[in-house]
Amino acid sequence: MSALFRNPVAVGFAALGAVIVGAASFAIVPETKQAVILRLNNPIRLVNQWQNDQVIGRTGAGLIARVPFIDKIVWIDKRVLDADLDNTLVLSTDQLRLNVDAFARFRIVDPLRAVTSTGSTSNTEERVADQLRPLLGTALRNELGKVPFAVLLSPERGKVMDAIQASLQRDARQYGAAIVDVRIKHADLPDGSPLDSALQRMRTARQQEANTIRAQGQKQAQIVRAEADARAASIYADAFSKDPKFYDFYRAMQSYRHTFGADGNARPEGSTNIIMSRDNAYLKEFNGR
Repeated sequence: MSALFRNPVAVGFAALGAVIVGAASFAIVPETKQAVILRLNNPIRLVNQWQNDQVIGRTGAGLIARVPFIDKIVWIDKRVLDADLDNTLVLSTDQLRLNVDAFARFRIVDPLRAVTSTGSTSNTEERVADQLRPLLGTALRNELGKVPFAVLLSPERGKVMDAIQASLQRDARQYGAAIVDVRIKHADLPDGSPLDSALQRMRTARQQEANTIRAQGQKQAQIVRAEADARAASIYADAFSKDPKFYDFYRAMQSYRHTFGADGNARPEGSTNIIMSRDNAYLKEFNGR
């Protein structure tokens, strides 16, 4: 032993070997990571697995021991992750082709299933996201295909998002993931003739709706005007029936005013002249009572 200590090179190699064995025997699990311990590629335990009601400091994170050079640790993030989906073609129920950009936010809650289902011991989170993207596209096409395009511009959009999330949630379980949220970033009509045709159909539909509303308004206005005229005629009839002679006199005065231009309406040049005798019934009011 004394000879060993006299040889600094041997001491250095021994210290280096101890450090390597110690590093291979112990590991520190952060709070943000889950650890799947594999022994000869067979899972033996989970460390710091995500739980809904976990208390920080009591999650199992910290220093752990393992069999050196035999046990392998697969690290999986506990935080919420994203799976983006761009330029997905969707056909709405009113036969509009849409280019949809969406994303899903998910968390891996079963790390062992995530590792075994993807067959990956590195970048497991990316492998899970790759598996979720086509599932998200399928859920988008299925749910958006049940509603017209206008729903995406209305408050009912939230219900559609919930239905997409529920559909994706069922498929995500096989990869050990739980869907936290699903959102649509853009839902645009494609450029070119399909867009022009869609806009023309929308314009025609809105024009038909406007014509219908206008016709209903005109119908209602005619009804109101007719009722008002009928009411006015009834009031006139009630009033003039109390004194028919005065009514005849009043109507005659109105006719004279209009016929002889006393109301300010000048007779047009070249108008027809009518010659009547003083005994004509039309002029009886000029004779007095």
